[in-house]
Amino acid sequence: MKTFRFCDAPVRLFGVRRNAEGRFIRLDEEVAAATSELVRERNYLAVGGRVRFKTDSPTLTVRYTIASNRADWAIPLPGSAGVDVYAGTGEASRWVGYAVPYNYTDLTAENRLFKGEGLETVTINLPRNEPLLDLTVTVEDGAEFLEPDEYTYKTPIVFYGSSITEGGCATAPGNAYTSMVSRALDSDYINLGFSGGAHGEQPIAEYISRLKMSVFVMDYDHNANDADELERTHERFFKTVRAAQPELPVIFMTKPDFTGDPAANSVRRDIIRRTYENALAAGDRNVWFIDGESYFEGYDRGICTVEGLHPNDLGFMLMAKKVLPVLREALAKGCGNLNGVLYDAAR
Repeated sequence: MKTFRFCDAPVRLFGVRRNAEGRFIRLDEEVAAATSELVRERNYLAVGGRVRFKTDSPTLTVRYTIASNRADWAIPLPGSAGVDVYAGTGEASRWVGYAVPYNYTDLTAENRLFKGEGLETVTINLPRNEPLLDLTVTVEDGAEFLEPDEYTYKTPIVFYGSSITEGGCATAPGNAYTSMVSRALDSDYINLGFSGGAHGEQPIAEYISRLKMSVFVMDYDHNANDADELERTHERFFKTVRAAQPELPVIFMTKPDFTGDPAANSVRRDIIRRTYENALAAGDRNVWFIDGESYFEGYDRGICTVEGLHPNDLGFMLMAKKVLPVLREALAKGCGNLNGVLYDAAR
């Protein structure tokens, strides 16, 4: 058997970085600290993080350790502290299995998975709710273990938003809509969802405006405290990004928990739509709008969400079906518009 750590070549890390102390981070620590204490704390979670490699080993043993293991009121243990594993790329990706601590007193998990024959890229989605300390992959003797295939879209999609963007309350990290659409597209991505902490703050807007990205998805409607806060921040946030990247495709999304208060949420939707329409009126043709009220059409909210608010796996799948074709269009239009020297978060 041969064992590789997540930081050993040829394994590659995507979606997150490590700071000088080896902690995972999603954005620069000074930016997180300048935003809020909640964002500072959740910046140390490997949300959207992936390790990738290529192997023909029929079996894989995944073992990892987390710093804590706390019960989440709405997310089962595999969704809050587990990892899940996919083989293949793009729409041909297939779920291989998962690893998860046996109970909340355990900080280490291990599972032997049967991938099957063939040399192919393997992706491990990292835990959402708990700080990851270490992860290893063991393959069979004689198996090849190589760098993964490059993503079809190497420049990442960047998602900014709420706990829903972050993946709450999927039963596995790969079941968040952000993961589903990026996996189908075979695109790298960065998840800047911050549960309870995405309020359209200017330090975040300025940071995102410097990122090298293929598409930017603005999805923080759910976290805005009220319509007034959304009105103060939304168009300003967009204009900050647009000023830095005039041709970047930008997608505006409204909250999926629309029917909880349709009157108030209609006002919020109109604010976001106004940002979109003002951009169009100014001649911007690299913007798209997705109405969150449409996500669960034809389905009862009770089977699409955990508690009427956060999507479950079905809800995220329905979201992904609405978002994916828009992302395809945005990526097709945006190819070739990635010029300029921008900050690279994967450095």
